[in-house]
Formats: sequence, C-alpha cells, structure tokens
Amino acid sequence: TLEVFGSQPQIIADYQADNVLFVGSFPTLQEITNYNVISSNQTIETIWQSHYRAILRANKIIAKVPQVVDASYTDAQKKQAVAEAKFLRALTYFQLSNLFSQPFQVSNGSNLSVPLVLESFEGEISFPARATLNDVQNQIKKDLTEAIVDLPASYSLAADTRGRATKGAAQALLSRLHLYRNDWANAETLARQVLASPLYVLAANYAFYDANTPEDVFSIQNSATDNGRTGAGGWASYYQPAAKGGRGDAPFSAALVAAYNEEPGDKRFTSLNAMGSAADGIARPFTLKFPDAINNTDNSPVIRTTEVVLNLAEAIAEQKGINMESIDLINKLRARAGLPSWTLVTFLTKAAFIDAILNERRKELAFEGHRRMDLLRKGKPLRTTGPEASKATFGGNLTILPIPFREIDQNKLLVQNPGY
Repeated sequence: TLEVFGSQPQIIADYQADNVLFVGSFPTLQEITNYNVISSNQTIETIWQSHYRAILRANKIIAKVPQVVDASYTDAQKKQAVAEAKFLRALTYFQLSNLFSQPFQVSNGSNLSVPLVLESFEGEISFPARATLNDVQNQIKKDLTEAIVDLPASYSLAADTRGRATKGAAQALLSRLHLYRNDWANAETLARQVLASPLYVLAANYAFYDANTPEDVFSIQNSATDNGRTGAGGWASYYQPAAKGGRGDAPFSAALVAAYNEEPGDKRFTSLNAMGSAADGIARPFTLKFPDAINNTDNSPVIRTTEVVLNLAEAIAEQKGINMESIDLINKLRARAGLPSWTLVTFLTKAAFIDAILNERRKELAFEGHRRMDLLRKGKPLRTTGPEASKATFGGNLTILPIPFREIDQNKLLVQNPGY
C-alpha cells in the first residue's frame, strides 16, 4: 500500500532529512517536513494502521499454514510460505520501528519502540504496551534467521526472484539490521553471504530501475493494476512534475544538489534528473528513478545490490579504518558514476573515510528512503540549515513520529513519544 512500501514512508524518510524538498500541498505531510507534527496527524495514523494490518496478515499465515491438511500441500511448501511471511513481518516491523522510535545509538536500544504483536488475531481484542527497540529488533533478527533456512535462493521467474522473499533478501535485510545496531562484524558476514551469490551483481549503468536485474535484491513489483498509489500519492506522483503526470511535490533539495556537485559530472545526478515545474511553481530538478506517473508501474526498491556493497564497505571500515577492500568496493560505484577512484591516501582519518562512504551511500540511494536512518544511526542531525535545524538534531524528540492519538486514546498502555 501507499503507506507501507508504496512510497509514503520512504519519501518522508528523505524529506524529513536533507535529500528532498517537500513543496506539496498535503497539510499532514507539510507538518512532518516542517517539524510541526501533531499526534492526530491522519497520514501518521494510516501509516501505523497499514503496517499493523500487514503484520497481522503475516501472523495469520505463520500460525495457520502449518495446520493445513492437504496432501497436495507439502511440508516444504508450508515452511516456505511461513518463511516468506516471517520475512515480510520482519521487514514491516523494521520500518515501523525506524519511524516511531529513536535509533539504537541513542540509548543502546533500551528506549521504547512499537508494540510487538506476534499472534494470529482470533477475535479477542488485546491492548499491548510498547516493546523496547531491542525487543523489536531481536524479533526481527529471529524472524529473518528462521526464514533464511526455508527460503529459496531464487524462483523460475525473474519477477519472483526480485519480488518475493529469498535467502539473499533475508540475509541482506539482516545485514542492514546489524549495520543499524553498530554490529559491524555480523553486518559484514551477512553482506558477504549475499554478494557471494551470482544472483546479485552491480549494474553497469543506471538503466536498471524497474528491470528486475541482478541489481535488485528485493523490490515490490508494481503494475498498472496493482501498485501503491492511493488517491494522489505514489512514487511517481510525488517525484514527477505535473507535465509528466505527477504532482511535483518532492524535487531534489538544494543540499542534495550541492552534494552531487561536489564532484561535477556525477552520473548519479546528470543521468537521473530532469528539470520540471514543482508544486510551488518553481523550476526544480526531479529524480528519474520513478518516471511512470501515468500507470504507476515503477517497482518499489526495498533492497538493492548497491546497498549491500555499501553495507560491506562501511562495516569493514568501521572495524579496520582506511582499508583497500572498502576502497575497492566504493570505487566500483564511483567508476559507474564516472568519478575518479579513491586510494589509501585519499583520506587522512578513519572518521573522514567513513563520512565519505556515508556520502556515497547518500548519492547512490537518494529517493529510496534510506537517508533519515543513515544520518540518525551515525549520530548526525537530519538537517543542518533552515528553521527546522534546531529540531532535527540527533536524539531530538521530533526526529521520530508521534504515536497516533487514536491509538493512545484506545490503548491506555501506550506511552507517547516525548515532545508530542
């Protein structure tokens, strides 16, 4: 749906940070970009509800499929169905906890996150309290670790290999989880396991979007009849100007343009942007990653091979400092972008090296929903300029979303996030 992996949380994650300038007219989204959110914000209410709707459906599959009595439905098929549901539950909880709880780095995961609901709903209403972030992330780790055992490496159709849960997708998501928890050794191990498979290879250029290629580890498959668009929202609806069928709500931020222009000629900018009239009537650059605002067939990129390469480079650098393996990994991305290679003497300190890797991550994964968490898990502010900068500091109350008032009104065990 729009509110889960149909673009809305991902767009929020880029414009609450410094990649995207939101100039649209949706009041609930303006509240978020202006750091002026109230807990009755209807967009946030729907995001919460839609995530739990997906989680409850996964819970139902996990609980009921093993009980199916059907000679044609093998034990192996049942285990795979449960594993796919566990992957999707883990993925959904991961995103939900990132939105509504402070990152691990604020208090080593002891802070409150979201309620853990793991049982199939059988008609009896319960009111769970919020679990800690460690509890939620431990459950995500458990789901993914168990899923890896019973997931296939691939499927007969490319759209399934890239659009359904696989061993590689679960390993890659687990690598991301370890990265977010500063568990560099396990992040490295899982990333290596993914990249050891011939299924996952960096694309030679930037024509891979929507193509179901080895660049895709896991992408939500969209079509003209089955996509995340709701009303006026969707990937291309936000990211394309009106002349191309979109709303022109979410162009490049000036900060992102400046980041690309640090090294002129970066193909991640020159080949993936076009000028258009934004919703505020000003000519601005828009991303070309999601071009179809007419039929909304653009896939939702959840995990790409590029991210796994970046995970590995960062995890090694955190353990070893400036090192040739991380440099070689990043140089593959820089060569694709038409930029000069790094060497061992490009950087003077480990901190500068890791900041540079984070900058490469920003430029590679822009508009895909990674920027907010990449800044927060590194202890950095979401914005450094503008009137919201004082509210966007690491650990700031308003860098996470409020628990919806509707939920707190119904469940007296829920505690609101500070500042709301």
